[in-house]
Amino acid sequence: MPLVANTPVEKMTGPYPRRWWGLTVLCLSLLIVVMANTSLIVAAPAMTRDLRLSSSDLQWVIDGYTVPYAALMLVLGAIGDKYSRRGALVTGLLIFAGGSVMGSLVDETGLVITARAVMGVGAAVVMPATLSLLVAMFPRGERARAITAWTATSGLAIAAGPLLAGWLLEDHAWGSTFLINVPVAAVAVVGAFILVPPSRARDMGRIDYVGGLLSIVSVGCLVYAIIEGPHFGWGAGPVAAAVVAGAGLVAFALWELRHPHPMLDVRKFRRRPFSGSMLAVLFFFFGTFGSIYYSTQFLQFVLGHGPLETGVRLLPLAGAVFAGAAVTGRLTPRLGVRVTITAGMAIGTAGVLLLVRIDQGSTYTDFLASLLLLGFAIGLSVSPATDTIMDSFPESQLGVGGGANDTSLELGGSLGIAVLGSLLATSYEDRLGELVGGRLPAAALDAAEDSVGGGLAVAEQVAKDPAAGPRQAQALVDAVHESFAHGVAHTSLIGGVIMAVGALIVLAVLPGRRKTGASTGADVPGARRELADRH
Repeated sequence: MPLVANTPVEKMTGPYPRRWWGLTVLCLSLLIVVMANTSLIVAAPAMTRDLRLSSSDLQWVIDGYTVPYAALMLVLGAIGDKYSRRGALVTGLLIFAGGSVMGSLVDETGLVITARAVMGVGAAVVMPATLSLLVAMFPRGERARAITAWTATSGLAIAAGPLLAGWLLEDHAWGSTFLINVPVAAVAVVGAFILVPPSRARDMGRIDYVGGLLSIVSVGCLVYAIIEGPHFGWGAGPVAAAVVAGAGLVAFALWELRHPHPMLDVRKFRRRPFSGSMLAVLFFFFGTFGSIYYSTQFLQFVLGHGPLETGVRLLPLAGAVFAGAAVTGRLTPRLGVRVTITAGMAIGTAGVLLLVRIDQGSTYTDFLASLLLLGFAIGLSVSPATDTIMDSFPESQLGVGGGANDTSLELGGSLGIAVLGSLLATSYEDRLGELVGGRLPAAALDAAEDSVGGGLAVAEQVAKDPAAGPRQAQALVDAVHESFAHGVAHTSLIGGVIMAVGALIVLAVLPGRRKTGASTGADVPGARRELADRH
């Protein structure tokens, strides 16, 4: 058996023999891309204290990763298709690891944001490469199971990121959380050369770089507007970005319709399985990312759990993802993707709506059922949606298909964190103003209303004031906790309603009885059948 896999998968006469070992490499690569965001959730308080981050700074530490990640996936997926999918995976892992090392060494806000942006570029190369290689390596009959394992890895990363980061933060500074990714990336790079075969598109033709540039501008400006507008107001910058994004998307669609070899054939959106699955991924991650984001804040700031304790308390979510993945593998072939996707969205909606019950006296137990439902919903619905999306692309566009799926996921997550985070901040601010307005100096009230962390910091200062004393400080802490709990409940209601509307839209769009795993043509190992809508 050769040490390095060098036979292109497209030239093999049968299924790639080490495909399941190769899948572990793809899942490791996916693991660190997702952990890069989830580990930051528990590291954010320490970073805020050490770097003296404002609310805007912290938002961009988080989203400096998101903007290039979302904007570049489609183009970089196409480049991987054209030249080398395995090469793209390795290159992305190296870029990602380099950004992680940089993030662990710097101690200035701008440089941290830069490091996160470098990691985002690496992630934009890695994510579509993992899906395109998965589809190229696995025959049609095994592909749904492989995508289910890929999806379950996302759920594992949601819990593993905070757990590992919390463990490191017990004895080390926040910079250590960036280093989680480096050894995993190193193992994945070595594993890619040994276990993942070369793969590239056959007869792809020239890359549509004009369409690619339009997609970068459109998605990048859209994500920027999504981040900036809800959190910091619709001033000139976010409005201009939204206008550019809208114009860019129109130009992109018109260009792609006229181009003989488009970057993304927008006619695919006429196909109900594809458009319904894309909408499902977007709506689903809107609700789940947003609710997990503020649930972890409640565990830390209101319940007082440390980073490691918070990570441990997210583990049931990962277990529920695996349970949902096991169930979808049995149900989807029998019931079809319409049933499993919309059922998963309904369960996820219920998980978000359970948080409407949260109040100042809530404990971890009140969050557990929500985490279990959200995790089970991820495992149940995301795998068939992703499989349906990838099934819409021919062999020559697997990277583009992966980029389309992951862009929808990232847009949904960005919208969830930005929109629901903004609603939470507004609700918290209004409630805290009602409870303590007039009893604090204006500057202190502004600082307390900025965030739950800011409110608790003001309470610490009040406790040190001899004229105020511990009683007033405790009263402020109680008001902050009550206000944040009120914000969680109010935001969860709105988020649940949006998810419910999304589930109904997806139910109407998806056609009935389309089974994942069905094949309408011969299954050539390592290649995709050419679909009727290929132009």
